[in-house]
Amino acid sequence: MSAMPGVVAINTFREAVRDRVLYNLVFFALLMIGAAIIVGQISIGIERLVIVNLGLSAISIFGLVMAIFIGVGLVYKEIEKRTLYSLLSKPIRRWEFLVGKYAGLVLTLVINTAFMTLGLAAALFYVARSFVRSDASILIAIYFILLALALVTAIALFFSCFSSPMLSTLFTLAIYITGIFAGDIRDFGALTHSSFIRGATSVLYYLVPNFHDFNSIAVAAHGESIPFALVWQNTLYALMYIVLLLVASSAIFSRRNLK
Repeated sequence: MSAMPGVVAINTFREAVRDRVLYNLVFFALLMIGAAIIVGQISIGIERLVIVNLGLSAISIFGLVMAIFIGVGLVYKEIEKRTLYSLLSKPIRRWEFLVGKYAGLVLTLVINTAFMTLGLAAALFYVARSFVRSDASILIAIYFILLALALVTAIALFFSCFSSPMLSTLFTLAIYITGIFAGDIRDFGALTHSSFIRGATSVLYYLVPNFHDFNSIAVAAHGESIPFALVWQNTLYALMYIVLLLVASSAIFSRRNLK
């Protein structure tokens, strides 16, 4: 198997770190330290709830911004700088280039999330002075966030293969928001008297990734356990969509005229 996707992935990771990640980490660290100090003054019993909610929400939001705004430029930026032409002149296939770009950004998100998780752990230890067994649900919630971010990255990469960064951002955000409320949209369609609306909302529900299933922030904040069945179901669900999106992206990008 060719090692070129790995080379592209490492270069993508280095570019992303130089561009944005360090600023994100510094801001998150300051946010969590400040939050820990503030909630430490709140009445006993809700410090953990506030810290976990704030920390997981911050990881999700910062990761989403990074996945979209870096993801939509993965291909477009290479074409604009004309560096793609020199890359493709080497023994590398277009699908290898795309997979390498995707893997590089996912690696960036994983490293970024790992550092933010350390910040969240430090804030939790500051207010609680210890860790409990129920804190394991926080790690599972973070894993679900990473799955969602990996899926968002695949969507952003798909649109970047044939659209401008602005349109790709709008399309990706639209799918993400629709995916969050997919269940509500289907329920709304079921309440209508129009068979067309019911059918359209049902198709939309099954077509768009259901990002709501990846949200376990509230469960983790309340210290509740997350079923293992949900872990492997979400993993398989995300992998299925990611593979389909990468295959579709490769098919589109392979047929694109880059002259």
